Amino acid sequence: MWLIKKSAQFLNKIAIYFRYSSLHCYPIWNLAKNYSQRNIQLVFITVLTICIVSACEDNVKKDAANNSINIYPNLQSQAVRVVKHAMGETKVPVNPQRVIVLGNLENVLALGIKPVGATTLGDGDFPSYLRNETEGIEKLGINGQPSLEKLLLLKPDLILGWSWDREIYDKLSQIAPTVLAGGDITWKEWLRTFAEALGKTPEAEKLLSNYNKRVEAFREQMGDRFSQIQLSVVNFWADQVRIYMKRSFSGLILNDIGMPRPLAQDKNKNSENLSLELIPKMEGDAIFLVLGEGKESKLTQFTNHPLWFQLKAVKQGKVYQVNNDAWIGSWGIIGANRVLDDLFKYLVTDILHHSQVCPSALNSSSRLIAQVH
Repeated sequence: MWLIKKSAQFLNKIAIYFRYSSLHCYPIWNLAKNYSQRNIQLVFITVLTICIVSACEDNVKKDAANNSINIYPNLQSQAVRVVKHAMGETKVPVNPQRVIVLGNLENVLALGIKPVGATTLGDGDFPSYLRNETEGIEKLGINGQPSLEKLLLLKPDLILGWSWDREIYDKLSQIAPTVLAGGDITWKEWLRTFAEALGKTPEAEKLLSNYNKRVEAFREQMGDRFSQIQLSVVNFWADQVRIYMKRSFSGLILNDIGMPRPLAQDKNKNSENLSLELIPKMEGDAIFLVLGEGKESKLTQFTNHPLWFQLKAVKQGKVYQVNNDAWIGSWGIIGANRVLDDLFKYLVTDILHHSQVCPSALNSSSRLIAQVH
């Protein structure tokens, strides 16, 4: 510690003298008079050592980025294959046994893999609709802020994440082969990326095929009303009130279906915040009110406002409460089917009250996912 402190003091003085000498032509060699020869030698040895250590660390990072399987001693005897992802190419074990998931846990569960650890939503918990399936999974911090210490202790042989972890990719890659799904692709491609890394591509394609069949079934069940209903998606969360648009998770699902959106929400973006005077932007033939778990501080303020009672869906009793984790926070196949569940429940059921339509398409997401395994 003494040597490091001396080195820091010496380098700081060099910086000051260079700056001073450039302004006043002060000779830099005067600095040497203030230090003994032995001290100067020790300082330069320390600086040289730091340079060597830094160079070694850079080489380790490069090896991790190139992902030579040789840097993972516990994987040297395993068969591997190459997976392309947001950060390049990575050699992953053919049959990973200890998987870590840094976001999008549900896709891994849907593919039949239970990870040893995963990050959570911002509230420190897993999505509410997954809680029966997450027993025994170690919590590693919230999405985007994983605990590397906890992660390291779990000794993973594969790490799966999103591009929001790109800044720590080198560190993650020093622990285990790491695959990151890109941030500029859809939730379906994220599922496919994880599936490829896990050797579960056929299972992923079957999950997506089941999803597409449900989308078609919904269109058929809606009949002529399909093109006549504009769906509004409104989210109350903590102190925020938002309308969600075509680039949000539920918006992408409504795009797949082809459901019309109100003019204020028919935009190629994720969401917009609303104030009381902008309540008319919530207008729609049906409003899906996306709520969390009792954390909506502005809900009463908005739903008691005179402008709220002027909305068409409110007048006709077509405001439907749905789950925040699925409609907003999911970005996975299980959440997508939960959104479809709600659309069948509230829209198709309304038609069933007025006609003899077969309710066979009202399959739950859990049944469809179970068919894969």
